[in-house]
Amino acid sequence: MATRLDGRQLAAQIEERLQAVVADRLQRAGRPPGLAVLRVGDDPASGVYVANKEKACGRVGIRSLGAHLAADTPAAAVQATIERLNADPAVDGILLQLPLPAGLEESPLLAAIDPEKDADGLHTLNLGRLLKGEPGPRSCTPAGVMALLAAGDVALAGKRAVVVGRSILVGQPMALMLQAANATVSVAHSRTTDLAELTRQADVLVVAAGRPRMIGAEHVKPGAVVVDVGIHRLEPDPAAGPEARARLCGDVRFEAVEPIAAAITPVPGGVGPMTVTMLLVNTVVAWCRRHGLDAAPLADLLV
Repeated sequence: MATRLDGRQLAAQIEERLQAVVADRLQRAGRPPGLAVLRVGDDPASGVYVANKEKACGRVGIRSLGAHLAADTPAAAVQATIERLNADPAVDGILLQLPLPAGLEESPLLAAIDPEKDADGLHTLNLGRLLKGEPGPRSCTPAGVMALLAAGDVALAGKRAVVVGRSILVGQPMALMLQAANATVSVAHSRTTDLAELTRQADVLVVAAGRPRMIGAEHVKPGAVVVDVGIHRLEPDPAAGPEARARLCGDVRFEAVEPIAAAITPVPGGVGPMTVTMLLVNTVVAWCRRHGLDAAPLADLLV
């Protein structure tokens, strides 16, 4: 059976490191790191995510400075809130919680965030920095995948990697990070013909397609490392088998793929916890840089 790449365990280890860095540098900085998560509307899943992020901040020693706006807040008012957070000296990281309510465009609002406070690494400038190999905050989910692969001693140099999904949030930065690690990378998407033929060539397969259980054993080369970025909540079906009864699943049919993979991430407990943790890493690193403090203990987490 495949080795399980445990995101919960690794996230807990990284949180301990972050807590130590914050405690060691707090007196010199004169204040704790500050993360502002801006939530617009009352999407239930977003509420859970924001609460988890706030709890994680508390464990590490980061001050949570977020704001919650009504779903009918005009775009100009949301942008004004972002500009206020940009100017707030207590804020080191800003995250605009997605998805936004209907009628709000995410691109101009993400562009309004100060690139140095862009805790989610989605500002155009920071995506350009990633492309050019320059330092800057990285998109949290693919950065979390890279940390999981490193912790699992997965060699990437010279390997064939396939990323299923080409979103700016995950797929595109994931491909760039794997390429920077000297993997040979292909990106598959909804118009890829004969997907299984391509994915069976992968030594490392990262699936971020947003489609429940789309990848099965027929898509995976025996001995491959499989990273499942997807997470979906399904309606329970008591009459169905155990797999169909599961309320959470990923983009990969875990039970079918685990016996043939060398390593695999579970859902939940794989990539998800790492996304939150890398948000904290980006915030603490930004805090260190703003105060001229050494962030070297976290250098291995900076892609």
